Amino acid sequence: MVAYPSPGAIAALRAEINHLLDQLPGSPNSDVILNALATLINLSDAEIDRLDWKILTASLQDMDRAFRAFYPYRHVRKIAIFGSARIASGTPEYRMAKEFAQCVTAQGFMVITGAGPGIMQAGNEGAGLENSFGLNIQLPFEQGSNPFIAGDPKLVSFKYFFTRKLFFLKESDALALFPGGFGTLDEAFECITLTQTGKSVPVPLVLVDKPGGHYWQEWAEYIEKNLLANGLISPEDTSLYTITDRLDVACNAIASFYQVYHSSRYVDQQLVLRLKAELTDDNLAELNERFSDILVKGKIEKSAALPKEAHDETYMLPRLVLHFNQRDLGRLYQMIRVINRMGDPTAEDFQHPERK
Repeated sequence: MVAYPSPGAIAALRAEINHLLDQLPGSPNSDVILNALATLINLSDAEIDRLDWKILTASLQDMDRAFRAFYPYRHVRKIAIFGSARIASGTPEYRMAKEFAQCVTAQGFMVITGAGPGIMQAGNEGAGLENSFGLNIQLPFEQGSNPFIAGDPKLVSFKYFFTRKLFFLKESDALALFPGGFGTLDEAFECITLTQTGKSVPVPLVLVDKPGGHYWQEWAEYIEKNLLANGLISPEDTSLYTITDRLDVACNAIASFYQVYHSSRYVDQQLVLRLKAELTDDNLAELNERFSDILVKGKIEKSAALPKEAHDETYMLPRLVLHFNQRDLGRLYQMIRVINRMGDPTAEDFQHPERK
């Protein structure tokens, strides 16, 4: 039986909508809010099932909870830790994940896990409650959160896997994968696919094993034998990730990615790389000499913020702009690593890769 809304509920909603519309002229997000409202109105006239509306509503509720949880921490970079829920505490893999989380949070980063047991618990334990997020999934048999994130406001519960995965990727500035099963491999391949196709902004991806372990090395051998050797991926695609069994290498692979490079976006078909420090003319000449093959036309040029970035929080940062071919992402990662070696290691921002 359908439960129809009461006249009072409809009147209250109408008042809230009118209040929102009154506030829109002064909102910097008025255009996208209007588009969202228009989409809902258009959808209300479409012939879709009640179940479709339930899926839409639950998805929006998932996102509402997550947006609110992450917003206060938007200026701190976060690292997503993936790995098996079946790995017990006391194992070398668990200790490695715990120590990795301790290492990156000591550098100022925060950690995001799936809030469950195993590697997820190790990540939250190592990071501590203050520096931890947990993205839990509601299941019929109820997946409980691990004791190191349970009850914290930064524990977000999701109804759907796809909205949960969206926030793992949206909020993460780096990805660390430890040994795991089908789910972990799915996350590894999806992260690489999104990066390789340009659907994700460049972020460091680190595949971490226990000291002396062969899990990711044997995975890499499969990639080289069956994908690379058969021309199914480009040789530069292996630059999208780092494989290591050393804690210092894993932590440095992430911190060094943000020494000079800050972030990127596309503006009018140009890729804009925001930097923490302006490069020298000699630096720029070197980049053009080494990476001209990834350009559709023109050269890599220095720039201030473009007009369409006027309301961006990174407005004051120097930029590089280029007509990137949007295909050679492995080469783009190589260029970012070269840019990071061009910075002054004594500069204050060099010491704070966690600042977003």
